Amino acid sequence: MTPRQQLFGDHDDWLAHTLANADKSTQAASTRLADGCTVELLDTGLLELHPDQQSRHNDLPRLIVSAGVHGNETAPIEVLNALVSELLDGQWSLACPALLILGNPPAMARGERFIDFNLNRLFAGAHQKRPYHDTPEAARASQLERLCRQFAAASEALVHYDLHTAIRPSEREKFALYPFVPERQVPPEQCAFLLEAEVDTLLLQHKTGTTFSSFSSVDLGAESFTIELGKVQPFGHNDLSRFQGIHRALRRLLRGEPAPEPAADRQLTEFEVVHEIINSGNQFRFHVPDDVANFTRYPPGTVIWEDDRNQYQVGESPEAIVFPNRDVPVGQRVGLMVRARPDAD
Repeated sequence: MTPRQQLFGDHDDWLAHTLANADKSTQAASTRLADGCTVELLDTGLLELHPDQQSRHNDLPRLIVSAGVHGNETAPIEVLNALVSELLDGQWSLACPALLILGNPPAMARGERFIDFNLNRLFAGAHQKRPYHDTPEAARASQLERLCRQFAAASEALVHYDLHTAIRPSEREKFALYPFVPERQVPPEQCAFLLEAEVDTLLLQHKTGTTFSSFSSVDLGAESFTIELGKVQPFGHNDLSRFQGIHRALRRLLRGEPAPEPAADRQLTEFEVVHEIINSGNQFRFHVPDDVANFTRYPPGTVIWEDDRNQYQVGESPEAIVFPNRDVPVGQRVGLMVRARPDAD
């Protein structure tokens, strides 16, 4: 049997196998490639890769790459699936251990962002809390935390890229979010990786959260990023030429090849969060239109939201809105107000 058949049976590839088994657990399977690399199917949508010892680059970190935490964000899923197919077909050899994750198979199969609850708000133990604790997405968050902890237990350097696409358009098409960890600075090699992946905007978060990347950053000590790569599209409708940057950068990293020299005309623009908008429930009114793009700028004095007790106005410098979404429950985030850092262009 071919490596694909050993792992996925009659299904053409990892994605087809995941969608076909979206609502159930699958039996573990493994294969050893011609170059000695071991590929293990741990469960539905979960692969662990280990290079042959002679191919292992000991200076490389362990790598977690996740996609499909939101099931309708299909382009990163297709990118990750293509990389797995290339590896199984012998197009290149693996140089570092990797854990590859398709986060929410039931939502992927239905073309929905999530089924019961937003999976990307259920990490860092949030899945244990009511009303989430007894749902399939809470169980998946718990499983992913456990697998990531096991993978990180080797006490080696760890990197996690959680790949997404956005619900709405963006003035800055590709951008990354760096989880908050006190006193931590973004390593230069990670800035270079983002530029290599054609991601030229970095948003520095201001507090810890319950996202997948915040969990891996805070709890596992990983260098973690949530990476937004464009606009949501259904499976088969993505222009994958727009995702070649992240495809090439991940393949280069998995192969252990040296990073390319950064292009002289490319620079990473950094933003910082200045205000988190929360649905207060107290006659909350959000004054941002439903169709506004991420990173739309608002001039000083603009009222962004108000309720019967408080309001928020843009300060002395222009601010931009990111992730605006008025349709969230009371107590959850409606959006972020951000501002370019003083040393940014």
